Amino acid sequence: MTLFGFLDTDYDLTFDRTNWQWGKKNINILMLAIVYKGIAIPVYWVLLNKKGNSSTRERIALTNRFITQFGKERIIKFLADREFVGEKWFNWLKYKQIDFAIRIKKNNLASNSRGELVAVQHLFRHLKAGEQMILKGARQVYKTPVFLSALRLEDGELLIVATGSSCPDAIESYAKRWQIETLFSCLKSRGFNFEDTHVTERRRIKSLLMVLVIAFCWAHRVGEWQHENVCAIKVKKHQRPEKSIFRLGLDMISECLLKSKHSKKIELNVLFLHLKLKHKRSDE
Repeated sequence: MTLFGFLDTDYDLTFDRTNWQWGKKNINILMLAIVYKGIAIPVYWVLLNKKGNSSTRERIALTNRFITQFGKERIIKFLADREFVGEKWFNWLKYKQIDFAIRIKKNNLASNSRGELVAVQHLFRHLKAGEQMILKGARQVYKTPVFLSALRLEDGELLIVATGSSCPDAIESYAKRWQIETLFSCLKSRGFNFEDTHVTERRRIKSLLMVLVIAFCWAHRVGEWQHENVCAIKVKKHQRPEKSIFRLGLDMISECLLKSKHSKKIELNVLFLHLKLKHKRSDE
């Protein structure tokens, strides 16, 4: 939290799961992270001892761990996909006075202007591709008063977002949830290839994930420092960066560690100084 400056700024939290299967074993990780410059920084996580979705109890327990350690004053919104819905969950967020922007399913029931419960997609049935709409006033969803916004995607699908308070940019806020998907790709296929370890024992997975999270945070901060102070990442003709901040940092750390030259060791030490990785106590 200190490394990325989260103790001094407001931020959005996001929830998601990543899972895969090795043999008959299901590895299922529920992660809480902070959205940050196009990616998400993992803070807390838990291995679920099952194959499917997380329960409200598991989400609340993980969120309470975060709140106990860091408080809730700096939380802007809780961002999550359609898995993270439900009466108890919405009511708990309301009770804790934590705002949220969570996508709901099109067949979820919501109250119309007459107070009747209808499938929420009917409230936005007139939207054309690319059009957005924000309903006036709160509507009942999961017996909880929420504010509803929707966007008709280019493929015709409705993206419907429920927020805890009136929010003119609900769709844009929810879109930041995708940053945790980028995090998972760094931990897996585009970075550390977590699944390829074939580790299935829960204790070992927890230990390995902790190491990967530390390595990810280190790599991202090194990449930021390189991009901002040494050599900015080139933008290709299609207006996409040549590589990600994470990959830039990971490549530099790998180069430094794999080469035993004295200059490279000094370079790593300089990076640590620039990133202000200072211990608060001499015994840490």
